[in-house]
Amino acid sequence: MSKLQSDVLREAITQVVTEAKEKNRKFTETVELQIGLKNYDPQKDKRFSGSVKLPHVPRPKMKVCMLGDAQHVEEAEKMGLDYMDIESLKKMNKNKKLVKKLAKKYHAFLASEAVIKQIPRLLGPGLNKAGKFPALVSHQESLEAKVNETKAMVKFQLKKVLCMGVAVGNCEMEEKQIFQNTQLSVNFLVSLLKKNWQNVRVLYLKTSMGKPVRIY
Repeated sequence: MSKLQSDVLREAITQVVTEAKEKNRKFTETVELQIGLKNYDPQKDKRFSGSVKLPHVPRPKMKVCMLGDAQHVEEAEKMGLDYMDIESLKKMNKNKKLVKKLAKKYHAFLASEAVIKQIPRLLGPGLNKAGKFPALVSHQESLEAKVNETKAMVKFQLKKVLCMGVAVGNCEMEEKQIFQNTQLSVNFLVSLLKKNWQNVRVLYLKTSMGKPVRIY
């Protein structure tokens, strides 16, 4: 049973979006769900990690890079998607600094089947450490659909601290879409927790530059 009250969430969304629009900033602010947990010991309890696909893309400008074979590189080029081929990956020569820089530059990576197997050998563990190991794209699926799916995914990963944040929308979206994304994100997160709602201390919504508003 979800303990997130719909009216509280609706009011919070209206509040953060209205405040952001009044400020009229030069960029579209992201709406973020901030989570504080309790009764959880990251040292002892299992650190969870899970991804869920949201009904609406929260960050349309999210940067994705295709690590592709010849066919995927060609498709990426036509779509205006950033890409790297095997030769470019070989040039990185497992250089930790370069791999770290690459991981920082993009929110997510996709890779062709022929390339994904070689990533540990070509790049070392850098992308994996950054939590950005590429998702596999086969030639049977549409690259564009896969990019859109990647942009709609949010990842919940408990590290050493009991707080985390994920993007659930942006200020250009309809409030109803932000509502649906937030509801799905919260319910998915709660399903990952050992004691479900008993592990949730606090939930906030905030825009990139705005003040947090408590929703739970």
